Amino acid sequence: MRRLRRWYAWWVRHAPRVRDFLYVAFSLLSIVAQAASGGGGWSPKDWYVLGAGIFASVALLWRRRFPVTVTAIAVVAMLTGGIFVPMGLALLTLSIRRRDLALAILGLASYAAYVLNTWGGGKGSIWVPIFTGPFLVGTWIAIGAYVGARRDLMASLRDRAERAEAERELRSEQARLGERSRIAQEMHDVLAHKVSLIALHAGGLEVNPAVGPDKVEGSAKLIRETARQAMEDLREVLGVLRSDVSVAGADLAPVPQAADLERLIEASRNAGVTVGYDVALPDDVPDSVGRTVYRLVQESLTNVHKHARGAATEVWVHGARGEGVTVRVTNVRPVAAGSLLPGAGAGLVGLRERVQLVGGRLTTGPTLEGGWRVEAWLPWDDRKQDAEPVFVDEGER
Repeated sequence: MRRLRRWYAWWVRHAPRVRDFLYVAFSLLSIVAQAASGGGGWSPKDWYVLGAGIFASVALLWRRRFPVTVTAIAVVAMLTGGIFVPMGLALLTLSIRRRDLALAILGLASYAAYVLNTWGGGKGSIWVPIFTGPFLVGTWIAIGAYVGARRDLMASLRDRAERAEAERELRSEQARLGERSRIAQEMHDVLAHKVSLIALHAGGLEVNPAVGPDKVEGSAKLIRETARQAMEDLREVLGVLRSDVSVAGADLAPVPQAADLERLIEASRNAGVTVGYDVALPDDVPDSVGRTVYRLVQESLTNVHKHARGAATEVWVHGARGEGVTVRVTNVRPVAAGSLLPGAGAGLVGLRERVQLVGGRLTTGPTLEGGWRVEAWLPWDDRKQDAEPVFVDEGER
């Protein structure tokens, strides 16, 4: 089998040149036979046929680079010396490479050269070459046209396959980039909130080193419990990522109810943040909308933990079918300067993407009192939302 593959590879590399020499050899044999068929010695005409035939046959070596020129030489050889084989081989190559006006003109010229040479040689009635010429000339053209059309088809199919492969690679790369972005966003959503709570608890112990042992024990318990929850959330996300078959990673995030938002707010209160809330979120809220509401509140509170520690915050969530869901998280001007944790700006970017996904509107920016507000409206309708998402960004943390 290996030897056959080597022979095939050799043939693929050298097949065009081998065919060239076979064509030339076949043409030369036919020329020699034609020139020597007269008998009784070699006449000047026989020598002319031999010379013109050799010239036309050798010209076939350039039939691929100059098919029109080689065919024209063969037509002249046919007209003056009755040399048919080089003309047929040249027409074959021309029809493989070109099926246009040049082929039509040279095809008609070949037919005329055949008819005139045959009739002018005194070989019978002119009607015989007139009727036999189309079959002789047309056969070479038809075979060449079939081979050329088949080659063009194969080249087109190969090109389409290559484009499809390139597009598949591009889609695969885009899917990988999208998956990486989704994982990064999910990891941010899961960990940033819990880590900010841990930082708040630890910061409280740092600024109040003289607190009693009961307070230290309570804060340590909260830190331990929050770290455990963060590890559980991380383990859950990683487990889903290993076997995620959902559309857009829908099962990476919880589908919250009003009670989930209350627990989220209670965790911030336990960390020392004054959070007031007014939550009226029905239990039949769509999964995509409920998930976005949860992430909006979670990311807003995370930003309060990191950038406005100690600032009083209000969470307002109201929604109804047909009216949509409005989420508003507002904090007052922070007393402490600086951030407990560095911000990468990925939180608000993720919120934009989530709001865009459900076709809502998002507004973020500072308030007149020096605080910060995140407000979003999310559509809630049984019908498909066709409205384009609108974003209004007055600033970014």
